[in-house]
Amino acid sequence: MADRVTGLLALRPLREDDLPRLFEIQLDDEARHLAAFVGAAARDRDAYLAKHRKLLADPEITGRAVELDGDLVGSVAVFPIEADLDLTYWIRKDVWGRGVATAAVAALLDEVAVRPIHARVVEDNLGSVRVLERNGFVRIGSEDAFAEGRQATVTELIYVLGG
Repeated sequence: MADRVTGLLALRPLREDDLPRLFEIQLDDEARHLAAFVGAAARDRDAYLAKHRKLLADPEITGRAVELDGDLVGSVAVFPIEADLDLTYWIRKDVWGRGVATAAVAALLDEVAVRPIHARVVEDNLGSVRVLERNGFVRIGSEDAFAEGRQATVTELIYVLGG
């Protein structure tokens, strides 16, 4: 079982001034490998900022900054994709294994009442598998897909909460 979060965890609405720091956080090579579907374009700061400014303006996306003791350590969001509502999150590597992702997802799920919510995770991303399962997501299938971040076909596990 993961350690409990030590420190004050808080979610707040994402702001444009969060984007440069979130860009830096997502540059970590190990995190990008585990995320798998983050392509080379995400290394372009200007493209990243432009894309995420558009996402911030989309009223159908519920995006939150994740702070630990007032320090921005990541983000968590739900967004529509096709007919589904999907979960995504990204947590700074130096706070992995402390329950931050699990607690951040739980806090967002308390705020977003719509169900079902879907999530996908590459099968070798065991930390994210645990985050989803600890938050009540149930695996409903898997799918092989090409992951630009790995330049390889990977197996994605498909999860749902309240479906």
